[in-house]
Amino acid sequence: MVKNAELADIFANIARILKIKDENVFKIRAYERVAATLENLPMEAETLYRLDKLNEIPGVGEAIAQKIGELVETGRLEYYEKLKKSIPEGVFELLNVPDIGPRKAKLFYEELNITSVKELEEAALQHKLQNLPGMGVKAEKNILRGIELYKRREQRTLLGAALPIAEEIVGEFKPLGEVDRISIAGSIRRRRDTIGDIDILIASKNPEKIMNKFIHLSQVKEVLAEGLTKSAILTHQDIQVDLRVVAPDSFGAALLYFTGSQAHNVHLREIAVRMGLKINEYGVFQVKDDKKIAGEEEEEIYRILELPYIMPELREDRGEFEAAQNKTLPNLVEISDIKGDFHIHTIDSDGINTIEEMAVAARQRGYQYIAITDHSQSLHIAGGLDEQRLLEQIKKIEQVNQKIDGITVLKGIEVDIKPDGTLDTPDKVLQKLDIVIAAIHSGLRQERKKLTERLKKAMENPLVDIIAHPTGRIIGYREAYDVDIQEIIQIAARTNTVLEINASLERMDLNDIYTRSAKEQGVLLSIGSDAHQISTLDNMYYGITIARRGWLEKENLLNTLPLDKIKSILKKK
Repeated sequence: MVKNAELADIFANIARILKIKDENVFKIRAYERVAATLENLPMEAETLYRLDKLNEIPGVGEAIAQKIGELVETGRLEYYEKLKKSIPEGVFELLNVPDIGPRKAKLFYEELNITSVKELEEAALQHKLQNLPGMGVKAEKNILRGIELYKRREQRTLLGAALPIAEEIVGEFKPLGEVDRISIAGSIRRRRDTIGDIDILIASKNPEKIMNKFIHLSQVKEVLAEGLTKSAILTHQDIQVDLRVVAPDSFGAALLYFTGSQAHNVHLREIAVRMGLKINEYGVFQVKDDKKIAGEEEEEIYRILELPYIMPELREDRGEFEAAQNKTLPNLVEISDIKGDFHIHTIDSDGINTIEEMAVAARQRGYQYIAITDHSQSLHIAGGLDEQRLLEQIKKIEQVNQKIDGITVLKGIEVDIKPDGTLDTPDKVLQKLDIVIAAIHSGLRQERKKLTERLKKAMENPLVDIIAHPTGRIIGYREAYDVDIQEIIQIAARTNTVLEINASLERMDLNDIYTRSAKEQGVLLSIGSDAHQISTLDNMYYGITIARRGWLEKENLLNTLPLDKIKSILKKK
């Protein structure tokens, strides 16, 4: 079966090649939208093709449907193959580097015959780029920084990309009778926002059959290592997966050991040593006679060390042991605690679904409320709403609220914070809304003081309820902008402004460190999915992972509260 991820990659690549060739912008955008839709489609497009239902996928017209059909039937797309041949392969690779768009990639090829990221880096280090048309010293430095981001991205994988693969592999093993227990381990179990590789642990008395199945999984692109108790594969997404098989009576110890972090494990072993014990991946042993006293369950290992169970997300040696000993470990928020979503886009700006469609989908997820927060007028590229269109949307939301039961749709906006700190939508219009999210989308390279002042001015506006994606990072593509985030947290506490944990897989912003700092300073947070279509409402789960790593409890989040309480809090500001 041709997977949705493969189809999405092909259509995204088509869009990128069309950009290099300066093709029609609407044609490019159509392919980008289809790629985004396919990537997040809850059902395989091939299944819909077999059922003759491709027309039910948003944005898929007759021409795109034919291309999907060709890919399903033949495994290739003639149009894509011809497009690839129309440009040098290396020029296409350059587009993976932040700050390099189609025009720059074309420029570097035509002027310096650069056809790889390696050649680009060499040219930049030799200062050959700064004298090209439209370039300069600063642009050259930005490209070198972008190359570093690109290298980092090649070594790490987004949690949202890795976790579904890990869960799919685990799902293939669960029915096997030889599998006593199975779990994801490593940094993915701790829910780090990016991971190096996927670790999976199985307890079994028959490892040979398990390893044979592992190296023959459909996800295997290449077998990297094969052994009786440990094997490694490379998936078609170029993610390494390591599988270990252990004896059932060592499963808990192995799971603890291979979950990490290293710092947590070291601290754990230090506690054990003081008690005359030693811990390794096989179990807990008494030093005096090497007698094994635990190993089957993680919980019993913590219990023997006179500690309560420490959740995987907290295992970073950032105070969890002290909290455990003082009985002050947080009661971490759960996805089931979430009652609504404050950051949702629709077809009125750069989303794919209508207000009603998003509301119905949110109700199916058990939400009591959502806020529609389409972009404001400054973001032309995203179809931002001017004053008139926003007023029209307010009426549409009122109509939807009259039409559907079981969920309340709040009138909102993701308003742009302009370079001078003012908002690009008048206060007289913002006053008509239930909730206002403010965000920076331009001028990201302003100096630290100016960016911080810009956010401060927005937070001091009594109409601004939430600051979206406060550091502006896009993992692997754009570093956080140079803002004093600790000062922003202090201003949020003073002005009663909510800070968002943006759950978009590429943003995951605020990160766990800043989230915990905000909690400690009494700042209320919210998780926003930043959904642009129905399926990405499920980004909420990834926001929860940040919240848990940031030690958040239910009461630290705005969207765990009932609607009447939320309105009261927002009204106070």
